[in-house]
Amino acid sequence: MSNDNTPSPYESHVPSHREAEPIPDPGLPAHTWRPTDVDPKAEKRAERQIAAMFVAAMVFAVLFVVAYFSFEIGDSWDTFGGLGASTVTLGLTLGMSLLLIGTGIIQLARKLMADAEMVEMRHPAASPPEDREATIQALNDGLDEAGIGRRPLVRNTMLGAVGVLGLPAVVLLRDLAPGNALDINKLAHTIWEPGMRLVRDVVGTPILASEVEMGDLINAAPEAMFPSEENGYPELEGAEEQAEKAKGAIIIVRMDPSELTEATQPDKWTVDGIICYSKICTHVGCPISLYERTTHHVLCPCHQSTFDLADGAKVVFGPAARALPQLPIAVDEEGYLVAQSDFTEPIGASFWEREKL
Repeated sequence: MSNDNTPSPYESHVPSHREAEPIPDPGLPAHTWRPTDVDPKAEKRAERQIAAMFVAAMVFAVLFVVAYFSFEIGDSWDTFGGLGASTVTLGLTLGMSLLLIGTGIIQLARKLMADAEMVEMRHPAASPPEDREATIQALNDGLDEAGIGRRPLVRNTMLGAVGVLGLPAVVLLRDLAPGNALDINKLAHTIWEPGMRLVRDVVGTPILASEVEMGDLINAAPEAMFPSEENGYPELEGAEEQAEKAKGAIIIVRMDPSELTEATQPDKWTVDGIICYSKICTHVGCPISLYERTTHHVLCPCHQSTFDLADGAKVVFGPAARALPQLPIAVDEEGYLVAQSDFTEPIGASFWEREKL
C-alpha cells in the first residue's frame, strides 16, 4: 500500500485470501511482476504485437496457396537462386505461418496470461470429491485468467490464423491425385476395351480358355499393361500406369456351368464356366484373391467382405455394399480369352458421384 492509502497496482494480482501454509517460507525472493501486469500501455502494446503475429500468419498462409498455383513444377519448373521456386516459397510461407502462430501463442502466455505464483502441496493419489470440484473450478478460473474472452483482438486473430492455416492443408491434399486424376469420370472407366486379351499378371502371357482348370483362380490383367510391337498398345508410365493397372486388375475362375446363376449372365458374359470379375473389393478397394473353391466364395483380407462368384459375386458377408463388377468375356479365333467390353459399372470402392456417371 502507498502512503496515501491508494491500492498499489501490484495488489490487484495478489489473491485476497491465502490459506495457512504448512511449510514455512524458505526465503524465496519476492515475485517480480511483469510490465504488462502493472502498465496498461504495455499490456495494450503486447496485445497489438500478438495480434499482428496472428495476422501475419494468415497472410503467409494465403501466400502459400498463391505460390502453390503460381510457380510451375515438373519438367519446366521455375527457379529462384538455382532452387525450385515452388519448393522454396512453399517451405518459407508455411514455415513462417506456423512460426508466427507458435510465437504469438508463446507471447500470449508470457505477457498476457495470469502470472500468479502457485504452490501445490502433495496429496494422496485418490482425490476426494471436493478436490475434484476444486480442480474443475481451477480449470475454469484458469480459462478466465487467460483473458481470451476479455481480449477479442487476440482471440479473433488467433482463431483466424489457425483457421486460415487450414487452406494450405486443403491445397496439399490436391497432390494426392496428380495430373487429371481428380476427374471423377476416370473412376468410371478402365483400360479394358473390346477384343483386349486377358493375360496373366506379372508375366503378361495370354490365357487360353482350354488351359483354365476347374476350380483354379487366376490373377490377371489387361494386355495393354504389357505393350509390345505385336499387340501395338502404347506404353504407359508413372502415375497413369499405376492407376490403370490398379483399376484393370481381375480374377478369373472356372466352375461347373450348372452352378452359375442367372446373375452371372452365363449365356452372354462367360465361356464354358469361365467367369471374370474385378479384383478390387467394393468396400475400400483392397485386392481380393483368397478363394474357397468348394463354395466359390472369395474373401477380401482387409475387412473380410465375402463374395459368391457363382451368384454374380454378390456379398454374402462383411461390410461391402455391392457385388464385384463382372467383366464380359469371350474367346477369340485363336482360343484366347478376350474382353467383350469395359466393365459395365465403376469398379472399386463406392463414391458419391457413382450415380451421376
